Amino acid sequence: MSEIRDYQTRTINVGGVRTDADIDQGLRAYMLKVYNLMALGVALTGLVAYAFAEMAGSRAALTPFGQAIYASPLKWVIMLAPIGLVFFLSFRIEKMSVFAAQATYWIFAALMGASLSSIFMVYTDASIVKTFAVTAATFGALSLYGYTTKRDLSAMGTFMMMGLFGLIIAMVVNIFLQSSALDFAVSVIGVLVFAGLTAWDTQKIKEMYLESAGFEAINKMAIMGALNLYMDFINLFLFMLRFMGNKE
Repeated sequence: MSEIRDYQTRTINVGGVRTDADIDQGLRAYMLKVYNLMALGVALTGLVAYAFAEMAGSRAALTPFGQAIYASPLKWVIMLAPIGLVFFLSFRIEKMSVFAAQATYWIFAALMGASLSSIFMVYTDASIVKTFAVTAATFGALSLYGYTTKRDLSAMGTFMMMGLFGLIIAMVVNIFLQSSALDFAVSVIGVLVFAGLTAWDTQKIKEMYLESAGFEAINKMAIMGALNLYMDFINLFLFMLRFMGNKE
């Protein structure tokens, strides 16, 4: 945060014009904050997911805690609460303080960990770690492309958003059809969609900074940018886990 604050004191020169050097320095600090928030959010999610899975026992012998979070109405609260927080943060962030927005982000990441803890009941720990490593490398390459490319990715981003809506519809339909072929297609499309969204969101986050003004606005944008990249990473990981995960 100090890097962004330092940037704010140096971006206006004697003539009141923001220089290229100031923009580059401020942009680096801003993107570093976005990536740090995103990475810490993913780390918090992973720790909470593992802790919940350990306390829940196994599928064959759930503990009382496991019964509560996986086999009672509480499971719906755990599943839906993160979605509610995403909408809350998206619509209310302009009226929230930076502290409140960041606290909401941490609560969201923790709740996501609780909702994702069931993957430890389905897949082996080794395959989860392997898939996470592959996802991290893939995400890093795609985000770097989105950050460095001179190509406008807006058209691709719009196409990916359309693909996302189609993906959601297909997943809902397959709840009733239980088609293995459709499930495979959904997995492939899911990886492609969130791969594209990772590059597009990174470029969009960068462009939002270049159009921004004000210390508080920049910090709030960093939180929203981290949230977008966090969602891209988690969804990319979950769809890749369908291919790479070894079931218990």
